[in-house]
Formats: sequence, C-alpha cells, structure tokens
Amino acid sequence: MSNDNLQYEKKFLPGKVLNIGMALLAIGLIVGALAFVLDPVRAGFSYLLGFFFVLTIGVGALFIIALEYVAGADWSTPMRRVPEFLGSSVPFFLLLAVPLFFLMNDLYHWTHTAAVESDPILKGKEPYLNISFFIIRVVVIFVLWSAYYFFVVRNSRKQDETRDQKLTKKNIVLSAVFIPIFAITLTLAGIDWMMSLDAHWFSTIYGVYVFSGALLAGLAATTLAVVMLKERGYLHPRMHNDSLASLGGLLFAFINFWAYIAFSQFLLIWYANLPEETVWFIRRWEGAWSIITLVLIVVHFLVPYTMLVSAPSKKNPKRLKFAAVWILFAHLIDLYWLIMPEYHGEKSGFIYVLTEFGFPIAMIGGLVVLFYFNFNKHNAVPVGDPKLERGLMNRP
Repeated sequence: MSNDNLQYEKKFLPGKVLNIGMALLAIGLIVGALAFVLDPVRAGFSYLLGFFFVLTIGVGALFIIALEYVAGADWSTPMRRVPEFLGSSVPFFLLLAVPLFFLMNDLYHWTHTAAVESDPILKGKEPYLNISFFIIRVVVIFVLWSAYYFFVVRNSRKQDETRDQKLTKKNIVLSAVFIPIFAITLTLAGIDWMMSLDAHWFSTIYGVYVFSGALLAGLAATTLAVVMLKERGYLHPRMHNDSLASLGGLLFAFINFWAYIAFSQFLLIWYANLPEETVWFIRRWEGAWSIITLVLIVVHFLVPYTMLVSAPSKKNPKRLKFAAVWILFAHLIDLYWLIMPEYHGEKSGFIYVLTEFGFPIAMIGGLVVLFYFNFNKHNAVPVGDPKLERGLMNRP
C-alpha cells in the first residue's frame, strides 16, 4: 500500500455536532412525553415510527458494508467508515425495543386473547403471531445483526493497525453469509413490527418493499454524511468529487427500485381484488390519507427521480446533500403511511399530528450523538484496507 494513504490525519468533529444531537434528543423526548400525556395509544404508534425509521438507516448501512465486501468494490472503500458509524446504532435497538414490548396490547390486535379466540384468521396465525414467539424473533434478529456488526467492524478497525489483508477476506466471508440472513431477518422484522399491525392483511412482496426503503435510507444517510464530511476535510484529502457519482447512481437506482416494488404490490392486490387484501389500500384512500398517498408518489419518486436523473447531478455535492435529506424525509413519510393508518383514535388536530414526530426527532438526535462519539474515537478512513489506494484512484 502506498505511503500516500498515510497522509490521512485524524480530525475530530466539533462539539456543536454533539450539541445538535443532544438538542434533537431532548426536544424529541419532551414532545414524545407530551404525546403520551395526550394520547398514550397514539404515542405508542409514534414510538414505533421513530424506532423503525432510525432502525432502517442502521440496517441499511450494514447492508451497504456487506455489499462492498461481497462485490469487491474499490470506490466505496475511502468512505466505508461512514456506514460503519451509522450501523453502530443497531445493537442499541434491542434496548429501544423494550418499551414496544410493553405497548404491544395497544399496537397489535392479535395480542388480545379474546379477539384471537373469536377470529378464525387470527386463530390460524396464532402459532406465529403470539407474544412469546414475537419477542424471541426480535431478540434473535437483533443478535444476528449485532453479531455481524461487531465482527466485521472489529476486523475493519484492527486492519488499521495490522495492515493484515486476511482480515478483508474474513469480512468477505462474513458478508456473504450475512446477506441471505439479512434478507430473511429484515423481512421478518417488517412483517412483525409493521405488517402485523393489521393481522388480517398480508402481502408476499412486503419484505422486498421494506428492504427497498431501508437500503434507500441507509444510502441517503451515508451520502449526506460523506458529502458533509468531505466538504469539511474530515475524509482522505485525495478523495475527489467524482467518487460521489457512484453514491448518486445508487440513490437513483434504488429510487426506481422502490417505485417498482411499491407499484407492483399495489397492482397485484388491485388486480386480484380480494377483500382481505384490498382493505389495506382502501384505508389509505379514505379521507386525508388519500392526500398523503398521492403526496408520497410525488415526494418519494417523482421529485428525487428528477433531482438525480442527469449525470452531472449525481456528482454535484449540493444536489446530493439536498437529495439525501429529501429521500430521508420521504422515507419517514413512507413509514408514517405504513404505520399510522392502523391507529383508529378519535382525537385529531395539529397538536396531535405534531407530537407524532417527537420520537423520530429524538432517535435522529440519538443517532447523531452516537455518530459523533464513534467518529471521534475511530479513524474516519480505513487506512489499512488494501483496496483504499484503488478507491482513491477511482474516477467514475
């Protein structure tokens, strides 16, 4: 490896980043507490919204790491530490899931014994949809995700000191094993946490839909952080703007992938016209939800598609930052559209809607704080990776 790689000098994020994260965390928790005072059931759905929003960023980042190793990509090596830092949130989500375990009776109809006994559909799904098995699945899923994060990141950081190329080979094997496990576990997580909010409804494409959103969220958060860090000189000085083009290209590709999966799910259910399937979409075409459904099409597909369709836009730092923030916002609206229609409360108004975003804000703040401490503790560039030199020379 060239000595030029050693030109990288560790820089520390300023304290204002920590202050911003702490402020978001405090404001979000205050608003979230107000939500529980106003309507505890609705607040439970809000907590699930924030939980799954930041979770998808974390697991999306893990998939980006795995994809780089399996694909043998060079261009992403100089920026790989960013998804590593974002993925550091995943082990904490087992703790953050504990409040949801206590809110299950408010969130999930299938947890009510009387309802299950009187409903043949719920009774048929009882072997899978029961509280004990649900908690076991959640624990196993987070242990698997956390184990991959721990081992792959440990090897990556150890390589900074040892320059041992065998560690890259170990991470390739770990990633190859993790990807099919990730596909299964993320599907189960999407079914458990969100699709089972309406236990009568089902969709065989739901897992792919959740995957497309999670990967977009992980990519958008990675792109935003990479561009901001590069502009301020926190990444390798030899990293050039052209290397951002691949991030822009991936964002554009998965915007189209999300739209394809979303439309496919709608088309298949509409064409089959089965009452037990169409009711889920009918609920989202009633009242104010019809507006959000139409807004989602524009916000989550048409706008970001237009922003990133041209080749120059994919490597324009300002355009990429704006697109990344926009996509994260669109992903939050998408999860809101998936989760909140299952809440059937009578209370409404601006204050109630505002409080629904308290926990998402809090968890975003927590992610910023965690990113700050990880960034300041570890190298922001994998200086020991044998692919780094080729990644710095890459010009898409």
